[in-house]
Amino acid sequence: MKKLPIGIQTFRDIRSDDYIYIDKTDIAFDIIQNYRYVFLSRPRRFGKSLFLDTLKNIFEGKKELFKGLAIYDKWNWEEKYPVIKISFAGVLSTLEDIKAMVFDNLKENRERLEVVVEDTDSPSAYFSQLIRNARSKYSQKVVILIDEYDKAILDNIEKPSVAAECREILKRLYTEIKNHD
Repeated sequence: MKKLPIGIQTFRDIRSDDYIYIDKTDIAFDIIQNYRYVFLSRPRRFGKSLFLDTLKNIFEGKKELFKGLAIYDKWNWEEKYPVIKISFAGVLSTLEDIKAMVFDNLKENRERLEVVVEDTDSPSAYFSQLIRNARSKYSQKVVILIDEYDKAILDNIEKPSVAAECREILKRLYTEIKNHD
């Protein structure tokens, strides 16, 4: 009998370790084919992080993980995209925590994508360079996946001044996505 993937949010782990997996790759394919921007808002513990990781593996062309799933024969596995995945999961109780998490996420993506980005104190400027340089290096559209997009604000909802500053940091960061359409 297959194991339940309780608490596992990594598509590779679920597929490689033979956990129960409900195939949602037909939904993923439909979203990819029919929408340019997608905002997924569902309750906590509803599989958003796993779905984003599934999308990441699709765009990175990890064909071996999708054998037997709905998308396997539909997707062009030869075409790979640079993926920037940002997650705000974790404790974000101060502005320093938030800025550090943003930079940690961006630097991790820079290293994984092997892209050169000049140091800056501005998370949005760093993000802009990362998008632009990944696009240039891979000559392909950049896929941006953001998990827990509002956690920094929600974690500080009882501290209005901190929540407002978090909102500004995130707004500037998300504006870069629009700027790089």
